[in-house]
Amino acid sequence: MSLFEAKRWRNPNVHAFPSGVDTAHFALARTITEDMHEQKNIPRPRVGYAGVIDERIDVAMIGEIARRCPEWNLVMIGPVVKIDQNTLPTAPNIHWLGMKAYQNLPEYFAGWDVAMMPFAMNDATRFISPTKTPEYLSAGLPVVSTPIRDVVRPYGDLGLAKIAENAEEFVAAIQQAMVQGMSLKWRERADHFLQTLSWDATWSSMNSLVSEAIATRQRKASMDQKVQSEQQLGAVHVV
Repeated sequence: MSLFEAKRWRNPNVHAFPSGVDTAHFALARTITEDMHEQKNIPRPRVGYAGVIDERIDVAMIGEIARRCPEWNLVMIGPVVKIDQNTLPTAPNIHWLGMKAYQNLPEYFAGWDVAMMPFAMNDATRFISPTKTPEYLSAGLPVVSTPIRDVVRPYGDLGLAKIAENAEEFVAAIQQAMVQGMSLKWRERADHFLQTLSWDATWSSMNSLVSEAIATRQRKASMDQKVQSEQQLGAVHVV
């Protein structure tokens, strides 16, 4: 939505499509009971993140959360790119597990209590639309995020994600998420919203817009040709 709002003035036919999600794939996390081997020895509660770890991640805040809550374990999944790995905070309760296969993510998610998106608020995150938001929700996980525009609206506004601006607020939001858990009503609301974000639904809507644009152009071309023909006929004089 942030990118749409910034660019929609350039053309009258600009449309917003939020990140889609393979709901069925990530919903597997709700039924998995066996812990992934890498997580078996990590005590709970676990707060997890899965995604690229780069300049868009507020690593300082991760370190502060770990310091404030030593009883929590922060599980970080994803490759470290574009930043020095030596700058990552180290603590007994921070676990950098590296990159994992897409097909195994539900197995990791199944062992988390809360999912987080500790994005830094900078130019690199101004127009991001994190695909992990609907992925976490599909897995049945409470979500806590910094105020990224495309997370605040719609997920924060709909009560499907908690928004926190700093480490203190992040800790409070995670604590609240742990206490509240995943009620049936919350999951039903999340699932209802996620139905609109399937890749099939996204493709169908895009295809309709493209087909409509083609049809409009064809009608205009036909009309222009008709006008041109009439003008040519009007220019013929019989002597």
